[in-house]
Amino acid sequence: MSIHETAWPPGTPCCIDIAVPDVPLARLFYSSVLGWTFVDTGDDFAHYTVCQKFGHAAAAIGPVLQEAQPSAWTVYLASDDCDSTAKLIVDNGGTLLVAPTDISDNGRMCVALDPTGCVFGVWESIETIGIGIANEPGSLIWTDARLADADVGRAFYSAVFGHTFQPVTGAPDGYSTFSVDGTQRGGMGGMLGNAAGSTPHWLAYFAVDDVDATVADAEIAGGAILDRPQDTSFGRTAMIVDPFGARFGVIASSVRG
Repeated sequence: MSIHETAWPPGTPCCIDIAVPDVPLARLFYSSVLGWTFVDTGDDFAHYTVCQKFGHAAAAIGPVLQEAQPSAWTVYLASDDCDSTAKLIVDNGGTLLVAPTDISDNGRMCVALDPTGCVFGVWESIETIGIGIANEPGSLIWTDARLADADVGRAFYSAVFGHTFQPVTGAPDGYSTFSVDGTQRGGMGGMLGNAAGSTPHWLAYFAVDDVDATVADAEIAGGAILDRPQDTSFGRTAMIVDPFGARFGVIASSVRG
């Protein structure tokens, strides 16, 4: 089992969360689809809820804090100095949406837009590293940055987080993988055939044992299917939209590294 107990290397996707208008409904949906259990952090943290798999943090769900706030999964990249990373973001054409902020003794975070208009977060670990399980059924296995201009994105994430990129032969929209200290951590490319009107976004993929069964569970639980199960060079995948409109991918856990 891929359990992680120390701070993630800087530049690595290390946390993922979502804000929704109905946390109980979100818990019901994701427990049915990904098998999560939940820990409510209480009033002091607006009932921000840690989603667990096999007793380890896999993601988090919180309430929307502003009226009409859209629901979408936010991917956070690790940093060993959130304030320095925030300065690099601005210096390289990004925009801070949430300035560096302490989250009790857990860590320090900020939220930003990259120069292509894609939202992402930054997490500096203090007592909480972010996700504690990955590459296992019900946990994060991959992230893609789907950008309006992949070249601009690669220049930005290279300058801010030190990402290096490797082209993927035959992939569309200039898609490439990115690595941190020589370890492959995700992908980056164009919008990759997303529906018209879609905005740049980081997309999370969760590992599952059975993609087809997971899609069926998602439909029963009130989700919609954006891309039905298909076999790809990366394994069997599907794209799901939760009851709040947030999209995420699932991929057969047998392909995990």
